[in-house]
Amino acid sequence: MNPTTSAIVYDPYDRGIDADPYPTYRRLRDEAPLFYNEEHDFFAVSRFDDVQRGLVDRETYSSARGAVLEFIKADIEFPPGIVIFEDPPQHTAHRGLLSRVFTPKKMEALEPKVREFCARALDPLVGAGGFDFVADLGAQMPMRTIGMLLGVPEADQEAARDRADASLRTEAGQPMDVEHMEIGQDDFFADYLDWRMANPSDDLMSELLFKEFEDETGTTRRLTRDEVLIYVAVLSGAGNETTNRLIGWMGKVLAEHPDQRRELVEDPSSIPNAVEELLRYEPPTPHVARYVTRDVELHGATVPAGSAMLCLSGSANRDERHYPDPDRFDIHRDIGQHLTFGYGIHYCLGANLARLEGRIAMDEVLKRFPEWEVDEEHAVRAPTSTVRGWDSLPVTIAS
Repeated sequence: MNPTTSAIVYDPYDRGIDADPYPTYRRLRDEAPLFYNEEHDFFAVSRFDDVQRGLVDRETYSSARGAVLEFIKADIEFPPGIVIFEDPPQHTAHRGLLSRVFTPKKMEALEPKVREFCARALDPLVGAGGFDFVADLGAQMPMRTIGMLLGVPEADQEAARDRADASLRTEAGQPMDVEHMEIGQDDFFADYLDWRMANPSDDLMSELLFKEFEDETGTTRRLTRDEVLIYVAVLSGAGNETTNRLIGWMGKVLAEHPDQRRELVEDPSSIPNAVEELLRYEPPTPHVARYVTRDVELHGATVPAGSAMLCLSGSANRDERHYPDPDRFDIHRDIGQHLTFGYGIHYCLGANLARLEGRIAMDEVLKRFPEWEVDEEHAVRAPTSTVRGWDSLPVTIAS
């Protein structure tokens, strides 16, 4: 097979494809499981087994040049501390430091506060006739949660969220402008960090400042101030953006499946699996990129060393080779493994937190609003190439 002769058009920046990528994904899986986009010079894999292999085989598919296509193509050198853009041994040391914070036990302990943040967002909306899943909940609760974890004062949390959000914005149909990005140079959190250095507290920023760890050279030390700044900026962005998109999809998909929504109202014990199915069905992050370190044979063709590979997790999650009837949303599905949070050493550190937030958000929304309809005319999709979802998803509530 020669991937360059495929008649299928797949462009991650195409707004038409992005609106509903699943028919294109199906064609890729069936007709061009190794796809090459000549215009943007990248390869893509779309079947579950190929995407999973791309995520786990770090010797062949490296993260050291980034997990975003534009970063790999620009050949940017990243400062240490951007864990998702690292390979071992650096990644091992940095991830180990963060993994102590994001344990299931520590995340579950956040439940009362996350419920409080949901209640603060939703209670004023009861009786209003409608609300916006993104602006009123998705942009609020995750921001409060990650802000609380980091130790950012509530008065400044919106600014932190908006700054992270702006860094992912793209012009519709265009790649991200990475040439003018100052990777790792964000001093937004510097004042908070300096305050925490003098006034340690029970938050993630303090833990990063004072926790000792063994780095990739075998040296036991603390993180430098610049390293902590990078960690905090990365966590702030990741903690806001993807959960925001997940909550938007919650509003859209449950509105499209009212019978299953009614089941969840009647039996909330099904909510954790419903969140898992939502993550499979409409993943906020539809693809991740890798740098190919050596020639690799795939589907009868050679992907040369130095190539960029896009692993289409959104397609893998709908691969009929792995899931029966994958285009059907089913809150009772025995899901097993999906690839929304990645796989292998780069499995999302915040997965436990995202699941917790998704579960509580769904529960708290359904308690107050058992039925709603999406105002399609005024819904606005987010113009980003790295995440997929809604900037605004207004819904109407029957009185």
